[in-house]
Amino acid sequence: MAIRSIRTLGDPVLRKVSKEVKEITPKITKLIDDMLDTMYEEEGVGLAAPQVGMLKRIVVIDIGDGPIILINPVIIATEGEQTGFEGCLSVPGKSGTVTRPNKVTVRAFDENMDEFELTGTELLARAICHECEHLDGIVYVDKVEGRLYDNEELEEMEEE
Repeated sequence: MAIRSIRTLGDPVLRKVSKEVKEITPKITKLIDDMLDTMYEEEGVGLAAPQVGMLKRIVVIDIGDGPIILINPVIIATEGEQTGFEGCLSVPGKSGTVTRPNKVTVRAFDENMDEFELTGTELLARAICHECEHLDGIVYVDKVEGRLYDNEELEEMEEE
């Protein structure tokens, strides 16, 4: 397992569409392990393969309840709406307001290529949407309402 470099905004790989995973190979297993290690090292709640330079449809998420691995995820249902600040490991030190569904159901494969569905609300719903968009070359800054804030600015605003 290893920590991989996170690609940042401006890197062309973040704007490309990822390819479907056809089978689990030792390389894919290592990529998933490395993505989890990298996400935890960077204290993120999610990471998509393009963020570490791999154009594969793989997402890892952990909002505090343990790791979730989504291979070839497809959002099949959304419900409600939530608006809140969002950040991204590929846009370090910045946050912006984004509106997302409050409830999301995703169909995906796990690391054994067994298909499953997962429904998440609130933060999990936000993370699923955010990470799945990375697989299609969409970065959250494309959806920010208003402007991007430096995280230091937000901390000052919270203190006031």
